[in-house]
Amino acid sequence: MNIVDILRERARGGQYRVVLPDGEDERAQAAASRLVELDLASVLLLGRREKMVSAFEAAGRNPRLEVLDPRESRSIEPFAEKFVELRATRGKQITLEQAAETMRDPLHYGAMLLRLGEVTCSVAGSISSTANVLKAGIAVLGTAAGVKTVSSFFIVVLKGSTPEEVKLFADCAVLPRPTEEQLADIAIAAADNLKALFGLEPRVAMLSFSTRGSADHEDVHRVKRSTTMVRERRPDLLVDGELQFDAAFLPSVAARKAPDSAVAGKANVYIFPDLDAGNIGYKITERIGGAQVIGPIVQGLAKPYYDLSRGCSVEDIVNTATIGCIVGGGGRG
Repeated sequence: MNIVDILRERARGGQYRVVLPDGEDERAQAAASRLVELDLASVLLLGRREKMVSAFEAAGRNPRLEVLDPRESRSIEPFAEKFVELRATRGKQITLEQAAETMRDPLHYGAMLLRLGEVTCSVAGSISSTANVLKAGIAVLGTAAGVKTVSSFFIVVLKGSTPEEVKLFADCAVLPRPTEEQLADIAIAAADNLKALFGLEPRVAMLSFSTRGSADHEDVHRVKRSTTMVRERRPDLLVDGELQFDAAFLPSVAARKAPDSAVAGKANVYIFPDLDAGNIGYKITERIGGAQVIGPIVQGLAKPYYDLSRGCSVEDIVNTATIGCIVGGGGRG
């Protein structure tokens, strides 16, 4: 059973509800039908009625598939009132009319549904830009408790590995040069996502070109300080750093470089020091190493509000929604 099968098995029959704000896209419509067909979730597609005629017809034949034009929704007024309150708590004043116009946008409407608990997760980005998706998510949902950073992670399954050996890589897609505080946020969020998705105990490696002081450089000290922050904020997590990748990954190298580490040689969450390292690292792992890679998956928002590449496939949407269902359901799938 591959990792996609495992995730789908965890989500199947969980009574989840997914909103797809890019409902005008044929790929989103096909993914909605697939999610229902696989018994992974019921689905709400958002978009303009005139652009979704076939989707409206399909929804009429399937009670688990809904289609809604936010412009016609009776919820616009209460959603707008809630949005005005949210902006006020952040020191930003907007009129009710401005808020209503914002809520007619499917991205913001979907985010409000998620905030109010009417859906389990939201997946967009097949036709919306990443900037617009994240802007709506931050505006309506805000960041998770104790976290100020929106980042991403990849699920990585190496050739020949077992499901229990799944890895998470972060951040490989969002923050070019994270501060030490942001690195700590990324590590904590990724550790929690590994636990939620797979029920595994996180062992977090804070990566560097140095292991245990083998190099003296400000970039090394930044990773060390970040490691200390993670330990102070989350003493329940197993975390170590700074570690080179080989020391984090290979028990034989860990025995020489960090013999007293509870993480070295057996890490399952790898936190890269910057986007250069993370993006290059996951692509080498996938393209040369032949690993199965799923992502990027947005993390750090208060609820699972996920972004896609505009080149995504139907299966990408289904897989991302499946992950959102498990995370949004508290990992209880």
